[in-house]
Amino acid sequence: MIVVRGTKKFLARVGRPSDTQLESDGQLGDWYANAWFWRPQVAVFVNEISLVPVLLPLAPASSVLARFPSAFAQVAGALGLPDSAIRREFSSMGVQTLAKTASRSVLGAMNEFGHLADNYRWLHDEIDLVDLAVWLSQVPCRPLFSGEGTPRDELRARLA
Repeated sequence: MIVVRGTKKFLARVGRPSDTQLESDGQLGDWYANAWFWRPQVAVFVNEISLVPVLLPLAPASSVLARFPSAFAQVAGALGLPDSAIRREFSSMGVQTLAKTASRSVLGAMNEFGHLADNYRWLHDEIDLVDLAVWLSQVPCRPLFSGEGTPRDELRARLA
């Protein structure tokens, strides 16, 4: 099971948060989610520990949580993670539970990714969400300076 901590914009489209306090089973812990109002709209998930972003179409919003594990596997594969590590984390994502956000630091990183992604969109004619997530995962993030420095490298260190 994973806990997806959604922003108000995300929860308004996807569903109500659970009232119980739950913990994620996977090595990566909780995920944070937001909605970007592009055309078409995009759901952005950012991991609390590694800050790796995963992007996927928001529509249909009712199935975005169920589609998230596959999108994570695509991004992790594009980042060069071993198949065994991807399968291990993917297996812990079978059940998703919604909760409210709890870390302003992760929300700050998510907002910065939004600004960078907006600039990326203006430079590219067509946007592949996996390519954009891989590009964003190479951005140095201040909360990771004591660790690996970039979300990509932090993810590799955590799962490899």
